[in-house]
Amino acid sequence: MRALLCQQFGSPETLTIGEIEAPTPAPGEVAIAVHACGVNFPDVLIIQNQYQVKPHLPFAPGGEAAGIVCALGEEADGKFGVGDRVMALTGYGGMAEQVCAPSAAVHPVPPEMGLSTAAVLTFSYGTSLYALRDRAHLRSDETLLVLGAAGGVGLAAVELGHILGARVIASASSSEKLELCRAHGADELINYSSEDLRTALKDLTGGHGANVIFDPVGGPLTDSAVRSMAWEGRYLVVGFAAGEIPRIPLNLPLLKGFDLVGVYWGSFVSRDPERQRHNMDDLTRWCAQGRLRPHVSGTFPLERAGEAIRQLADRKAEGKLVVLIGSGAT
Repeated sequence: MRALLCQQFGSPETLTIGEIEAPTPAPGEVAIAVHACGVNFPDVLIIQNQYQVKPHLPFAPGGEAAGIVCALGEEADGKFGVGDRVMALTGYGGMAEQVCAPSAAVHPVPPEMGLSTAAVLTFSYGTSLYALRDRAHLRSDETLLVLGAAGGVGLAAVELGHILGARVIASASSSEKLELCRAHGADELINYSSEDLRTALKDLTGGHGANVIFDPVGGPLTDSAVRSMAWEGRYLVVGFAAGEIPRIPLNLPLLKGFDLVGVYWGSFVSRDPERQRHNMDDLTRWCAQGRLRPHVSGTFPLERAGEAIRQLADRKAEGKLVVLIGSGAT
């Protein structure tokens, strides 16, 4: 089969298209003919050997995929059959014509959902729902600030914060990105390229600050954000897309009485698969109802998948990017 291969750790430009053996599903696994693969920040890290998961070379990146079941391993749980439309959390390997995943990490795709949409639902939306509902326990009477709100996981947090009934303040680096956030449910907008984040948030909240802050960015904005927490708020540490892991003065959680909350969604998925399945059921239902509208800003053929990873690494993507592999990615 054809795959985008990482044969040496490095930048997206080092990735090449190659031919490798199609995988055979192990006991309990499902083999999927991939039609579409979502692009995520871990793809940027894993090809540089900077991610928690460290596959042996060569490997294909791609942590979430959607397609058609083409084979079942022994002891698969019987929930799927050959020909079923599914989406899967793969970790890596999704940017290839076939990939295998444990049946617990595979979810059915409803008839009304396209495979390109299904390919972007698991990772960003799964992370954001886990963060907001399971970790922050976001309430409908609270204010949520989302940093990097126009990125894949940030825009998912904007949509889900709106569904959960919170007042959502989106923060991003341009007016165009902020208008995208408004179209997906943001109530208030902060352009941190032209506004001081702390001052703007103080004005929007009457000096109270944000009850929950969703931070997938890290970097220099973190200091202003943590100083803008409401009393007994929750600061969600989701990731470090800016490339810098900030140092947070620990006197601030003490003085403001807020919680620093780690969001390691990958570990949650492996530790609590039933709760993850419940979250996925909610996400697919909300998509079917039109309450969630994943924004795919760019699609790329497999031959140009490295360009998609580069675009994400440079933080030029709005919403999600998708690599199309099969002819049926609709």
